[in-house]
Amino acid sequence: MSMFKYPQMNALEKRGPAMSLVLYGHPFSSYTQKVLIALYENDTPFEFRCIGAETPQHTAEWLRRWPLRKFPLLVDGERTIVETSIIIEYLQLAYPGPVRLLPADPMAALDVRFLDRFFDLHVMNMMQHAVDGALTGVALKRQEGLAFAEEKLERAYAWLEGQLAGRTWATGADFTLADCAAAPSLFYADWTYRIADTFPELRAYRARLLARPSFARAVEEARPFRPLFPLGAPGRD
Repeated sequence: MSMFKYPQMNALEKRGPAMSLVLYGHPFSSYTQKVLIALYENDTPFEFRCIGAETPQHTAEWLRRWPLRKFPLLVDGERTIVETSIIIEYLQLAYPGPVRLLPADPMAALDVRFLDRFFDLHVMNMMQHAVDGALTGVALKRQEGLAFAEEKLERAYAWLEGQLAGRTWATGADFTLADCAAAPSLFYADWTYRIADTFPELRAYRARLLARPSFARAVEEARPFRPLFPLGAPGRD
């Protein structure tokens, strides 16, 4: 979901004939990036409709389809799909590609779903708590938000350090839905509360995610918006 009110970005807008899949979101949004990674992994054609002040028609259509005001939102013909994990599972079912983001084996899929939830709930949402505090413009709330996020992220980092030992990706050798969630989660969480050198496995995993072409593309597309990060974007990544 959004961290703040986003301006328009045209770099992602697809040109040419209308496409079946339409994604509403913003390139600097962590949850939009999660879905973009899945689309890029399988080179799935889609039209991107950026939500911003300069595109009121996109905002109006997004809100008509999903008045809960959360994005990203995927439209496939007459079908509207929301919630990032569900969107990515839908893509696998309706638009399968060479990269299978959810294993066929039910127990292996359960492991992937668990880590997907872990990254969303215990990393991404904790980062968002700090961001929300900064957005109030109140120094005390900013400090409280950061303190809360740092405590929770430290615990999450410590658990992930042991979990990732001996693994290339979140659940093993294959890139999955869990890694789609991990990439933007750890990207912004590290900006919020730096992953310490005492977590070498986690730091190395974050670096592998940044080198993955699908996420590297999402990072570059969002680069112009870094000055808008309310906690202050570091001069790296």
